[in-house]
Amino acid sequence: MCCLAKVKKMARTQRNKATAHHLGLLKARLAKLRRELITPKGGAGAATGEGFDVAKTGDARIGFVGFPSVGKSTLLSNLAGVYSEVAAYEFTTLTTVPGVIRYKGAKIQLLDLPGIIEGAKDGKGRGRQVIAVARTCNLILIVLDVLKPLGHKKLIEHELEGFGIRLNKQPPNIGFKRKDKGGINFTATCAQSELDGETVKSILAEYKIHNADITLRSDSTADDLIDVVEGNRVYVPCIYVLNKIDQISIEELDIIYKVPHCVPISAHHQLFTRYTKPKGQLPDYTSPVVLPDGHTAVEDFCLKIHKNLLKELKYALVWGSSVKHNPQKVGKDHVMDDEDVIQLVKK
Repeated sequence: MCCLAKVKKMARTQRNKATAHHLGLLKARLAKLRRELITPKGGAGAATGEGFDVAKTGDARIGFVGFPSVGKSTLLSNLAGVYSEVAAYEFTTLTTVPGVIRYKGAKIQLLDLPGIIEGAKDGKGRGRQVIAVARTCNLILIVLDVLKPLGHKKLIEHELEGFGIRLNKQPPNIGFKRKDKGGINFTATCAQSELDGETVKSILAEYKIHNADITLRSDSTADDLIDVVEGNRVYVPCIYVLNKIDQISIEELDIIYKVPHCVPISAHHQLFTRYTKPKGQLPDYTSPVVLPDGHTAVEDFCLKIHKNLLKELKYALVWGSSVKHNPQKVGKDHVMDDEDVIQLVKK
């Protein structure tokens, strides 16, 4: 049975305690088939391919992953000063483009990976090579076009998951030790909602493992057990970079800020953040006001919030690098720096 047929069979199976054993077995078979599909043939040299084998340098490696033409190349150019061919059409970058930045003394390698496509985990296009490089990263930046559905986020996560990359997760708290004899010794230190002794044994049998000690130290799933048995998963922190926010409204931006692990940016247009400080309160660093380069005066700040606010403005108090002392009383023409804090005083 092929991968697609097994996925369809799993989808038709209703999830309950009675079918957990059957689903666990199907998941184990699917994981094995997928491993065989994505394992490069012809030796280790076939894992990357021309233009993908980039030597790992520095103290850490960050990979830019995303669909074609979401702004990865522009972001790399702005951060590291490295030119990666940029154009307003898809599939501009065809090989891995490296760059380097330094942060607090650390040398960080940045990789602009070619745009992946749906089906990458199954070997479609050059997705296999792209995701193989992503597995070697210490941090993954998934770059998304904010104008397109956030469903792209789910699609990319699905592709990476299918290649054994676990984003923003910790390894399952499962003890697994093979042994020569004695059968399967199953122990659970807490209540289990999905796995039981029979399901664990059937999953291990699919891998021809008949002698092992299994200890579940948390409420675990069949997927967790399979990840441990496969032993080739990588657990990588991930940040979702939503690009082109200069093309959406402030209300839409407020919604985006609520997405976990999300950083809104505009790679093509440099943006600056300003923080508000209500009178008698601490600055609000959770909801910055984002202003484009060249429009960072107090007047621009007021208009960004509400068009009538400028008419009511008496003066503003500013803390930050744009003033000589903190706070400093300024007028509407004062130009603020990035991450300044501002308090408006009305007439």
